[in-house]
Formats: sequence, C-alpha cells, structure tokens
Amino acid sequence: MDLAPHNVILENREHLSVSGVSEVISFDENQVSLVTSMGILTVGGQQLHVEKLNLEMGEISIAGQIEAMVYEEEQLRRRGFWSRLF
Repeated sequence: MDLAPHNVILENREHLSVSGVSEVISFDENQVSLVTSMGILTVGGQQLHVEKLNLEMGEISIAGQIEAMVYEEEQLRRRGFWSRLF
C-alpha cells in the first residue's frame, strides 16, 4: 500500500472529504468504496454523490447523508474466489 497521507473530514454528516485515495472501486447512491493508503474505505448512506474526484492528488469529496464509514484491509479484496472457499 502507498504511504500517502490519509485524512478523513466529515462535516455535519453531509459532506465527506478523503485524501490518500488511489482508486474508486464502486459507487452508487447508497455506497462508495475506495482504496486508500490505509486500506479499503466503504462509505454508506443515502443520496450519496461524488462532488469532486482527483486521483492524481488522491482526493475525493462525497455529499449526501453519511451513515457509516468502514475500513477493511486491501488484501481481502485481492484474494481470489478459491482462497475464500478454503
């Protein structure tokens, strides 16, 4: 994983700014999944939309009703189908 600085700023549970982002895995109005320098960050909520995305700078801004933020290790995502079965 990168050693890029990683910061999360949540304002009034309506605006989220994240730095240290290297990839957006998926997004829809209820969930945004990101690869950050500190692991995979999944943001859950309602009416979520990406206001700003700059992967060169490693920054993203998300607006909507933020209900949850959960981290997981990036290695879990990269494991194959068979390794999860056994």
